[in-house]
Amino acid sequence: MADIKDPENTILMELKDGTVVIELLPEVAPGHAERMKELARSGQYDNVCFHRVIDGFMAQTGDVANGNMENDFNIRAAGTGGSDLPNLKAEFSSLPHDRGTLGAARSQMPDSANSQFFINFKDNHFLNGQYTVYGRVISGMEHVDAITRGEPPANPDRMISVKVAADVA
Repeated sequence: MADIKDPENTILMELKDGTVVIELLPEVAPGHAERMKELARSGQYDNVCFHRVIDGFMAQTGDVANGNMENDFNIRAAGTGGSDLPNLKAEFSSLPHDRGTLGAARSQMPDSANSQFFINFKDNHFLNGQYTVYGRVISGMEHVDAITRGEPPANPDRMISVKVAADVA
């Protein structure tokens, strides 16, 4: 596992194949980093599916309103919701959307990010300056690469659990 420098700003995401370690970037996007920790600590990300996974692009998840349901209707609805918390103001920066970075998913409105996020499979620099980058995978990217593809996938993979490293004994 990765060398964790700041456990308070490190996320441990358990996937079917292993743990993905994500370093949050509160100095770049404090609101987004705080929101991810808040939702992780309340257990809202646990069992949420990857509802949009595009080969050669990214894996999207985090719809805490619809993404943890097991039936087909809700899997199709995943991607349309967020948390019951207010939307976040965009925190655009000069950080590029490189392989392994976390970006805040949103609607056409820049200040509409809430709970959904995506992990880039490759460098997606066409997204630079348009979506907030607020973390990066520092270990376990091979587990992200193994996520089942589809929009939505017929049998979507899920975030089994998402925890802040500081909270794990």
